[in-house]
Amino acid sequence: MVYHRLDYLFAVTILCSVVSSTRLIGIPTLPFNASAGGQYPVSAISSIIVDRAYANHVDESGETLIPPTLHGFAGTFASDLHDIWGLNVSVSVASKPKPHAIYLSISKTLPSSYANGEASSEGYAFEVTTSGITVYGASPLGVWWGTRSLIQQAILSNGSLLLGKSVDSPGWKIRGMMLDAARHYYPPEFVIELCSYMSFFKQNTLQLHLSDNLYNSPSYTREQSLSLYARFRLWSDAPEVEGLAQYKNESYTKKQFKSIQSECVARGITIIPELEAPGHALPIVQWKPELGLADDLSLLNISHSDTISTMKTIWSTFLGWFDSKTVHIGADEYTAEVTEYNRFVNEMAEFIRTNGSKSIRIWGTYPPKPEYDNITTDVSIQHWEFFEDNPLFDYIKNNYSVVNSDDVYYVVNKYSQSYPPVVNVAKTFHGNPAVAGGGPWQPYVFDTSNATNNPKISNKHVLGAITPLWNDFGPNATVYSETYYAWREGIPALADKQWGGDLLEEEFETVLATLHSFIPGQNLARSIPSRSSTIVHYGETSFKETCAGDKDRRRRIRDLSGNNYHASTNCPATSHNTLLISKSCALKTPLASKGRNYVLSLKLYISSVEQDATLISGADSALMLTPTLTLFASGNYYRLKSATLPMKTWVELSIAARGNQTFARVRRDASADVQEEEFRAVLGINGMRLQSAEIAIEAPVAEIRGRGWKGEVGGLMLSSEAE
Repeated sequence: MVYHRLDYLFAVTILCSVVSSTRLIGIPTLPFNASAGGQYPVSAISSIIVDRAYANHVDESGETLIPPTLHGFAGTFASDLHDIWGLNVSVSVASKPKPHAIYLSISKTLPSSYANGEASSEGYAFEVTTSGITVYGASPLGVWWGTRSLIQQAILSNGSLLLGKSVDSPGWKIRGMMLDAARHYYPPEFVIELCSYMSFFKQNTLQLHLSDNLYNSPSYTREQSLSLYARFRLWSDAPEVEGLAQYKNESYTKKQFKSIQSECVARGITIIPELEAPGHALPIVQWKPELGLADDLSLLNISHSDTISTMKTIWSTFLGWFDSKTVHIGADEYTAEVTEYNRFVNEMAEFIRTNGSKSIRIWGTYPPKPEYDNITTDVSIQHWEFFEDNPLFDYIKNNYSVVNSDDVYYVVNKYSQSYPPVVNVAKTFHGNPAVAGGGPWQPYVFDTSNATNNPKISNKHVLGAITPLWNDFGPNATVYSETYYAWREGIPALADKQWGGDLLEEEFETVLATLHSFIPGQNLARSIPSRSSTIVHYGETSFKETCAGDKDRRRRIRDLSGNNYHASTNCPATSHNTLLISKSCALKTPLASKGRNYVLSLKLYISSVEQDATLISGADSALMLTPTLTLFASGNYYRLKSATLPMKTWVELSIAARGNQTFARVRRDASADVQEEEFRAVLGINGMRLQSAEIAIEAPVAEIRGRGWKGEVGGLMLSSEAE
């Protein structure tokens, strides 16, 4: 294990004696001292008991201003046990453990520290015996991370836990990801599910990049720049910022943003908001054009008398929305005058410290120089590229604290000439140049090629690591779930190393595959449990059962797959055992969406159609005729060039998803002639050219209703086997 791991003497004082010492494979890995051989079944747990003395304690030393209580974490833990194993465990408060319970408490003597020796509130210790489980944390958050270890180990051991004990603590205080929500909106539900995914692997930070624009090409006219895609994602009715956010359905209200923060922190994830300026500031300039630099409107003219006062107005409007101790003011890639840039950062930092009592973070852009009035050292720096700065020599040696966001792990969604569409997972296992052949990367490793650019593991100025995902090509390049797939392996691989784990590359794939389907609080993959490859099937037999004198307004449509996903309808059945569809009735299933690798087949007869008709809809997408076949997903239309549906004849329409591609097939009834065409995204590349790219769209399986069309449905089948 890494050198910062805790002193195991604590285990001797509060737990039974050590028989053997080893490590348990998990994500992250954890130290473990096995006692006498044997296992404890999770099914034997009857309750969770919260130590009465600490039930209402919170972790005040972390980054969040709204830390959950120990009792609050216990409730979420109980919900997870139910979701994973169907356990109905009660949560109660008592002063001591009881048999076959999980006892949660705080230890003020738990030796918990980060790699730099700073005391950590995130450490924990647990013991599993034949009569129950105890978890002690340095704080309620430490207890929470202990529960993640227990769940992981029980999953990996088929519902049982090895008898023994563990004492564990993370190496770095900041461990997480950054999501570009400015150039692609994400609904609150997606962000909350993403937090659940991150939390399972003990990450604790999600930075939300909330304002930005697409690349402002030098070839653009002023009018083109002022109409370029640019978004500020926070919606306020305050008159001082009226017009700053122009799309309410693609912005977060205060209530929504507060909910995101509270839901995420309930699983140990703090949201760090970022409002970008003075670079990447086109959303602000489109609101107030006079504030932009004449030769690049995406940059603020800091010397303009209203620029800094405008930014102070923006921050004063939204500071009360943010439940974190640190906020990010951006300050990335500003190419104008350095002195003005430093003045802007210092003045904004002072304003936010004074008016919001918050710490400030910026992207590394202009390193300190003797000839400048430099940025104050209480502003932390987020390093991302060595052509901008050398984090060790420019910042750390000048007493700045630094977050490692080096672009070796960058993702640019869907397409980039510089960065991959998924995290470079292999590099996490071989990214330390100080080790022959490349050892495991950790947050203190800024340069994966040259060890002399990296500080010691114990350096007090290394805060941790945050790995960004950028949406450089805007909202139409991807659907929401493609962000999850870009990070699906990257989050756990990075999380292990951000914590200080030592998972090996040859262990990673198997461990993740075993854990993945059990991760609570999320279904980002949009999976649907099924006994076979046929997930749901409604056909002639189902519809026939609705014919015989039904008097109820809604009738059950039997699922022929055996999964019991029975639908309901108020549509009349025809004499030939189909459903007659109109705008006044619907076929409703208990399902919502199916993620990658599926075939959704519909047997349809369309008698009339209007413009932009919706054939079937779901939680993440809708299948439409506009007039060609179209999938609407994540706020965008993905239209086929030619495929449409013939009128007044039976057709078999199939939507097939194969990996990251989505296709449509149309077959006339009893015909061997099949059209297949792929749905594609079209990306605008830096204002210079268009690029076609694959798109992975979920199957809509919630409702068939006659929105813009009339006709009949003769069958619906959803399969998990992509043909």
